[in-house]
Order: sequence, then structure tokens, then C-alpha cells
Amino acid sequence: MAAEVIAEEAPVPGPLPWQWPLWQRYLDQRRSERLPHALLVSGPHGVGKQQFAEAMIAHLLCASPGEVACGRCHACRMFASGYHPDLRRVAPEEGKRQIRIDPIREVNAFVSQTAQQGGYRVVSLAPAEAMNVAAANALLKSLEEPGGDTQFVLLADVPSRLVATIRSRCQQWSLSQPEAESSLRWLAEQLGSEEEARFWWQVSGELPLLATELAEPSARALRQQLHETFDALVRGAEPVAEVTRLDRQSVEAILWYGIAWLEDLVRLGLSGDAARVRNPDLLPLFRQAAKNARVRDWFRLLDYAREQRRLLVAGGNPNPQLVLEAWLVRWSALLRS
Repeated sequence: MAAEVIAEEAPVPGPLPWQWPLWQRYLDQRRSERLPHALLVSGPHGVGKQQFAEAMIAHLLCASPGEVACGRCHACRMFASGYHPDLRRVAPEEGKRQIRIDPIREVNAFVSQTAQQGGYRVVSLAPAEAMNVAAANALLKSLEEPGGDTQFVLLADVPSRLVATIRSRCQQWSLSQPEAESSLRWLAEQLGSEEEARFWWQVSGELPLLATELAEPSARALRQQLHETFDALVRGAEPVAEVTRLDRQSVEAILWYGIAWLEDLVRLGLSGDAARVRNPDLLPLFRQAAKNARVRDWFRLLDYAREQRRLLVAGGNPNPQLVLEAWLVRWSALLRS
């Protein structure tokens, strides 16, 4: 007798533990054929939007889905390989921050075709707020008249940055910040330590996917380097000289850390409560900084850092080197006041 060949399952994504209530909503709507043709999935970076979307896309393309995609069918194997003919992904080109009109025109042609596998045609667009005005306007017709068995999945950190005409044509699903118990349990499995999980969960602002990013070696190294830089500024180091220590580092990432630390500094200055600080290992730095300047001055620096980071993210093209120098000069001036 010929030996039975058992097909190995392909790795397919499922929802994260804290996403099951929303996942059940998706399953109910799909099974009752009430799934809207365009979904806008939003929530802060680090809550797991991409993981939820991938689980949904895999489920839509699967030939024999259950609670999650089966992982055994040909469609699941194609999805796991990184290519499925009925899936079109749209994102900014490498090195760019905007989604321009050309890939949207390709989407419009894609949704006018018949699905090659006989099921859904799926368009994944992330981050949706990266579409420029021309791209957003070009997408409207497909959102209004998508054709049968076409599913749009748009992801956005800040959906208000999308033009209103796009938002109005999507059903919005928001992924809120998960409860501590489920996210800490999952995070401890990822990091291999409950102590590590709790520390990075606190540093991330209780966003578990962001916590895993911050716990990576390169992110830890940058955080330590910035800590040393700000310690040096407290001791009177020259800020422009300190910028050279941060050469080749992402200015956007540096500003993210700086904003998080300024928010901690403001919390400490307003309340005096160290328990409200997200970066407890930096308390000595915060206390020294709080002595040297007024809270309103730290608010001004926080506003400046947020605006510069917004311009960087939006492609406003400020000079990163000059932004970093100006920002450290402002820090230094407050620390010495």
C-alpha cells in the first residue's frame, strides 16, 4: 500500500489574543454575507493592526476557512509564499513617504478583472493616510463600485488624516489599547521574561507590538546612546558636538524617544508622581531636568519635537541634521537655564 502523503500546513496568521472580539465580528459579518466591501482598520502604532489585517486577508483568500485560514489549501500556500494573484498590496515606494497615483491606477485595473482563484480579490493599502490627494481621488471610483467579491482593507494610525471622501466609503473598525493581562502574557512569551515584558510594555505606553520593537537589540542600543547623550547635556556638553554621536541614526526614531521622554518629564513636573513615568530607569535624568526649567518650557520643546517629527513623517522635507541640532540646542538651553 502506498504511504499516505500528509500535506504540511503553511504558516498563516491569526488574530492576536486581545483581538478576538473584533475577529468574531469579522467572522459573523462574513458568514452572514454582510461584510462591507471596504474596511478601514485603525489604532495606534503597536496595537497589532497589520497582524489583524493579515489574518483577515488570509481568511478571505483561503479555500476552506474555519475560525482562521486553514493553512493547507493551495491559496494558503500561495499567501504564505508571499504571492497570491488575487491579492494586491499598496504601500509607499522604498525611500518614499507618499502613495502616489500610479499604484492606485493599477488597483483600479486589478479590481476590474475576474479573480483568478474564483474567490475574493483583496486590496491591502497601508498606511492609508500616506495617499496623496491625487491617489485618494483616483481610488474613489473603485471604492464606490468595487464589483463583486472585492475586499479593500485600509490601515491607518491616524484615520483623520485621510480625506473625508475615503473615510465615508469605508466601515471603520478601531483596535483599542489591549488590556494588561492579555498583552503582558503574550509579550512575556515573545521576550522570554515577565520582567522584560512589563518593563518594555510600560516604556511602549502599553502597546505590545511596539514593546517588541523597542526591545530589539538595535532599538535598545539607540535608547542607551540617547540616554548617554542627554546625561552629557546635563553635565554641560556641547549639543552640536553630541549630534555627531548620533550620526547615521534615524532622526525620526530619535525624535520619537525624545517626545516620549518629554511627555514623562511633563508628567513628573505636573504631578510629582514617579509612578506615572513610563521610563522609570530614566527618573534621575528627569528629576535633574525638572529642576533646571519650568514645565511650560518643556511643553514648548515637546510641541517643537512633535511638529518636526510630523513634518518628517509627512515628507515635509526638513533637513534631518539641522532638525536634530536645533532640538538638542533647545534641550541644552533649558538644562542650563
